[in-house]
Amino acid sequence: MTNTKSKVAVGFIVAGALGVFFGVVLTFVGPLIIDDQIVKNTVIDPDNAMTYTMWKDVPVPFFMSVYFFNVLNPEEILRGEKPMVEQRGPYVYRKRINKDNITFHPNYTVSYLEYRQYFFEPSMSVGNESDVITIPNMLVLGASVMLENLPYLVRLMISTTFKACKEGPFLTKTVEELMWGYDSELVELLNKYAPGMLPSSGKFGLFAEFNNSNTGLFTIFTGKDNIQNVHKVDSWNGLTELSYWRTPQCNMINGTAGQMWPPFMTPESTLPFYSPDACRSMELVYQRPGYMKGIPYYRYVAPPTLFANGTDYEPNSGFCPCRQSGLLNVSSCRQNSPMFISHPHFFNADPVLLDYVQGLAPTEREHGLFIDIHPETGVPLNVSIRLQLNLYMKTVPGITETGKISEVVMPMLWFEESGYIDGPILDTFHTNLVVLPVVMEVMQYGFIALGLVTIVISILVLRRQKKSKNVADDVPDRKRRSLADEKTALLQEND
Repeated sequence: MTNTKSKVAVGFIVAGALGVFFGVVLTFVGPLIIDDQIVKNTVIDPDNAMTYTMWKDVPVPFFMSVYFFNVLNPEEILRGEKPMVEQRGPYVYRKRINKDNITFHPNYTVSYLEYRQYFFEPSMSVGNESDVITIPNMLVLGASVMLENLPYLVRLMISTTFKACKEGPFLTKTVEELMWGYDSELVELLNKYAPGMLPSSGKFGLFAEFNNSNTGLFTIFTGKDNIQNVHKVDSWNGLTELSYWRTPQCNMINGTAGQMWPPFMTPESTLPFYSPDACRSMELVYQRPGYMKGIPYYRYVAPPTLFANGTDYEPNSGFCPCRQSGLLNVSSCRQNSPMFISHPHFFNADPVLLDYVQGLAPTEREHGLFIDIHPETGVPLNVSIRLQLNLYMKTVPGITETGKISEVVMPMLWFEESGYIDGPILDTFHTNLVVLPVVMEVMQYGFIALGLVTIVISILVLRRQKKSKNVADDVPDRKRRSLADEKTALLQEND
């Protein structure tokens, strides 16, 4: 019976040792298994049903919220006074994205055209598309700056043309007209005698070229040969570099197309991407970690140097001619129109810009851009890209429409493109990226703990059995010694 118990105890010790061994192996192999699954599911491949569908059709709800700067004192501005504006909006549009003409290539790249459509969401908006807004007339004030170096008589003729077409320095239109286009005699004239001067040949609107359009032909890496290249741009419209800017560094097409990034990111990683709308590559930097419904993320934000001028940040000198820091001159890719991009309300810009316009109040919470990204997969969980469109205005002699306007970079509108993972996709993410790793971690440490407990208990049982056996063996010996002592005592008495 004792031998049987000992064998059982030894068996438990072996089982415990195997449990510890399996737990230790799982500690090292488990993360490798998870990483291998991440790699397999991150590669752009039609066989990866969920991730490929997410990449192709972007099922995450995206919205564009537009805020206009309604001009309160247009007449005073023409007399040289400081502009006063009030923010109106948001006017929210649901953004639908889908990729088409998807073609895979032998060099582990894939080409596609991404189309976008916008649909007004009245329930999410503060106001309606029928709201009337007054903003600077970009056709008049922008063109005046573009043509200021022409002979004086030519400028007088241009001014006469503005008057004939009933175009003034400020524009009062509905939100719908400002966004998607309105009829203009000046636009018709320019399209007829100066084709290509305007970005679109139809109605003129600030976002007319965005709706029902694509962002150009992207060719990106699938990651099949190297997962660290997945989503990175190989070329855009057949170009591997741009020609808008003055230095090779500024003309580089870096990073991804701005929707996903390579997996296994660290706080030292940056978030580079190419934006056709901004005509350049941009790079966000790590700010802090966080959690979204239990899923860990890294928050990336724009560094102060993103729109710094060449004087404050030398690598940006290629984006010049520059004005104050906080402004990106995009005239070179916008038909030479004097347009500038900035953060909303001139957030993170030279404070002097706020002195030129009344009605602005920048804060990081409302006007800073960010991307919350899951570091293990490179998939964004929450995105908020906020940019402002500004027009450079000044008095141009000979063009009377410019009056006595003081030189100013005038904010016209700002917009936020936002989206976040929710619903079934978030549940799948939570299960695969939070629950399963936790279960695996519990299992590996559970095996180790159970194995160690089993070994300890089995050893204690063996020691107890051994002690009991020794005690049992000692009883007959004591009895024999006692009888021998009694015999010795009797013999001594007889003697």
